[in-house]
Amino acid sequence: MTQQPISLPAKLINGGVAGLVGVTCVFPIDLAKTRLQNQRGNQQVYKNMMDCLIKTVRSEGYFGMYRGAAVNLTLVTPEKAIKLAANDFFRQRLSMGELKLNVFQEMLAGCGAGTCQVIITTPMEMLKIQLQDAGRLVAQQRQLALLHTVKLGAAGTVMNCSYSMGPVSSIRKVSAIQITQDLLRTKGIQGLYKGLGATLMRDIPFSVVYFPLFAHVNQLGKTSEDEKAPFYWSFISGCVAGCTAAVAVNPCDVVKTRLQSLNKSANEDSYNGVTDCIRKIMRREGPTAFLKGAGCRALIIAPLFGIAQVVYSIGVGEFLLGQTPFNLYSV
Repeated sequence: MTQQPISLPAKLINGGVAGLVGVTCVFPIDLAKTRLQNQRGNQQVYKNMMDCLIKTVRSEGYFGMYRGAAVNLTLVTPEKAIKLAANDFFRQRLSMGELKLNVFQEMLAGCGAGTCQVIITTPMEMLKIQLQDAGRLVAQQRQLALLHTVKLGAAGTVMNCSYSMGPVSSIRKVSAIQITQDLLRTKGIQGLYKGLGATLMRDIPFSVVYFPLFAHVNQLGKTSEDEKAPFYWSFISGCVAGCTAAVAVNPCDVVKTRLQSLNKSANEDSYNGVTDCIRKIMRREGPTAFLKGAGCRALIIAPLFGIAQVVYSIGVGEFLLGQTPFNLYSV
């Protein structure tokens, strides 16, 4: 029995559609994750994910939860397309005509997929983080001004500021195009790839954990080798694998977010690379800082990859190109 060759164009379409659907569903949680990770220990504006979302809606309106969504939705199509299609491509190449891959081969395929995707992931995350974090900086400035005015207690106290004043007009209106132009003018193409090392540090281990785990959990839902797992089981498998991988690499995600945040308040640290960032976080905030946003990240990645795997396996690309869908996770 020989393997059916995969169609890369079809897989790229599947990955793009899967990314669009998944990101649209989970973007508000991703915004909360970014703002929580960027909070320093002595300047807490948000207590937790729900507090962040509530204050964001009150101060910036409902669409404040989707700040940066446009750039993410634009770039997530090629990003997810590359990630999912590259994994299928490497799995087939590594199978060498066999019907089964061993765990090491599956991890190697995931490593290849994670390496390929950073071409798109790094600039996408760079732009998204600037847009997502704008509201946090304004809220922090308001809190500091209030503290200064009323001269209240310790600077590290988390205040329950009233966010009933309507949308914040002082949030600087920036666009992804404007940020891109500024970065290219001042720092060149490398400006868009700031945090590349940390992105690789996050995405390669994520893919190494995620893809083999998904394949094995998904296999449990099959009644026979020749059949696909039910769509609900693919969703569950994507959620389980995504949640596990997301929490495992969360420290790397914290470092990446800090490195890619260009706009900081007066009292926030600047970092000169991955090592400097890790050292300063450890010294000033302790090891628990590396777990900031872990719950949000799990809540983002679990449904995102659950939805993405279901949409990916439907075979929209094959349908549009008049081909028969082929599930490479049968190997």
